[in-house]
Amino acid sequence: MLLLAFETSAKAASVALFDDNKLLGESYQNTGLTHSQTLMVMAEDLIQQCGHTPGDITHTAVAAGPGSFTGVRIGVAAAKGFAWGKKLPCYGVSTLEAMATGLGIWEGYICTCMDARRAQVYNAVFEAKNGRLTRLSEDRAIALADLKTELTQLNGPVYLVGDGAELTDRTLAGEIPNLILPPEHRIHQRAVGVGMVALSAIARGESDDAAALAPNYLRLSQAERERLEKENKGEK
Repeated sequence: MLLLAFETSAKAASVALFDDNKLLGESYQNTGLTHSQTLMVMAEDLIQQCGHTPGDITHTAVAAGPGSFTGVRIGVAAAKGFAWGKKLPCYGVSTLEAMATGLGIWEGYICTCMDARRAQVYNAVFEAKNGRLTRLSEDRAIALADLKTELTQLNGPVYLVGDGAELTDRTLAGEIPNLILPPEHRIHQRAVGVGMVALSAIARGESDDAAALAPNYLRLSQAERERLEKENKGEK
């Protein structure tokens, strides 16, 4: 089995290639270029450098959200497009679960944070025991003030990951002393975590397909919110 994983939910873009559970390679860019410019080039180069061709790929996976609306759309479209012609299994996984999995913490809590603006983060909390993750909350958009209330109840180190990790640390560190901000290269979303979550789903016998895959934004985009506000005002 050759699994190609995509991650485009934030500013960085990455792809990873797995041969069963073995990571063959990863390509990661955080250069500010748009994902539509870099993603497929990165995927094609990685596959070639690992000694394979696109026709060898048997499964695809992608971070399906939450995250940047444009970024998630690009990643989902790339994974679906790659899988569509050969009717390959295509796994959409939670961006937040992929981040927690990719961090690789053995013991403690993992608080995933992506900047959702308006003093909110896209968030989920996980507990790691003996390297195994247990989800403590669903994926959600939550105010930092409410997140602080939850985190104060956790006894043990709380690792922050995601593009909102530094924001959360700046906001809450003085009030929650057990917060830990990993090194910069460890906190960002990466395709390796996406692949690891998908491989676990495959091992459990779960199936997925490109036609059924859809982004999970968790909330409406700004444009959609503004449209609804205008419509509501027009009704009054």
